[in-house]
Amino acid sequence: MKSWLIGILAAGSIATGALAADIIVSAQDGKFVRVDGRATFPEPAPPDSLVVIDASQFPPKLKGTVEGMEHTVQGPPQAVAVTPDGKLAIVAAPSRYDYAAKKEVLDNFLQVVDIEASPPKIIAKVDVGAHPNGLAINRDGTLLLAAAHDGAVKVIAIEGKTLRMLGDVKVGEKRLSGISFTHDGKAAIVAQRDENGAAVLTVDGTTIKLTNEKISTGVTPYAVDVSSDGKWAVIGNTGVQGMAGLAGRTAGDADIVTLVDVSQRPFRAVQQISVPNSPEGVAISPDGRYVVVSSMAGSNLTPDNPGRNKLGSVTLFEIRDSAAVKVNDVQGGEAAQGVVFTQDSRYVLLQMDVERAIAVYAVRDGKLVDTGERIKLAAGPVSLRSMPR
Repeated sequence: MKSWLIGILAAGSIATGALAADIIVSAQDGKFVRVDGRATFPEPAPPDSLVVIDASQFPPKLKGTVEGMEHTVQGPPQAVAVTPDGKLAIVAAPSRYDYAAKKEVLDNFLQVVDIEASPPKIIAKVDVGAHPNGLAINRDGTLLLAAAHDGAVKVIAIEGKTLRMLGDVKVGEKRLSGISFTHDGKAAIVAQRDENGAAVLTVDGTTIKLTNEKISTGVTPYAVDVSSDGKWAVIGNTGVQGMAGLAGRTAGDADIVTLVDVSQRPFRAVQQISVPNSPEGVAISPDGRYVVVSSMAGSNLTPDNPGRNKLGSVTLFEIRDSAAVKVNDVQGGEAAQGVVFTQDSRYVLLQMDVERAIAVYAVRDGKLVDTGERIKLAAGPVSLRSMPR
């Protein structure tokens, strides 16, 4: 093949990649409203919902909204997923509020959303036998893993726009939270929220097995993300404040994020990174260069708590010489939730729950800056995921 033709084809390939869709989905809990750190469930309330965002352009564009589903702020902000072809979204963490009994009721199903349809719509519900939280879809778009409250990972085949339960893998006896596949699809990391540490699963086609590998984390491991370069994973730990049945209260104590080397087996934690209170959302840039952490930093506490702050923080770290080095902090939202990078690693989307918006930050000259762009929503966003990287 002539060199000029190779050059044309290469340029065309680059152009196609640059124009490819970068679909991000955000799930909202309309029932729940945080007021000065306190959970309230006012009536009337906007419905729980899912929004579909195209982040291949700036500013990111809202493509569609689906209402009438169930979702909850309770749990890691990764209880939603989207297939790599951008055609299907899965929503976990279903809940409804019993106003008579004044309590939230958690349900045990996944909701399947056809986001290719116009408008997007719910097409199925799949009972998985326990309340599902964190979700992960492999890069082939054929397998879904759901981390559940019964200590098991639910294994589900994706067949076109249909989900089929294949079984489950028992990991522990208590709640699981975040889960992510490694980039090669041969393993998955799942956070053991109530038993601490993270477990490693092997993936061979549709056969999923629990290994004897355990990754050291902080207290109450929560959200999990893995880089596209095959080198790193990051785990946020919400600390003592995130423990079930906590007696007493904390006052905005510092917490940690765990950097994990996944370039070789066994996987191992190589750094415990100090961050402000309650790192709710964590993400690694697709190019493997940056880690971003959304910390509540006391903005989820009540005004009588000495650790109370009005707003949280968003912190950028750069991975240098096998360690995450802090670059800078910028102001976040009040009790903000999930965070995710765009496919080109240039922008960060942050869920501002109380403000009912998704904020857009940029990585410019190696630092994180707030662009001022906001995607306004009808309810508080609480779970956020991109297409598999």
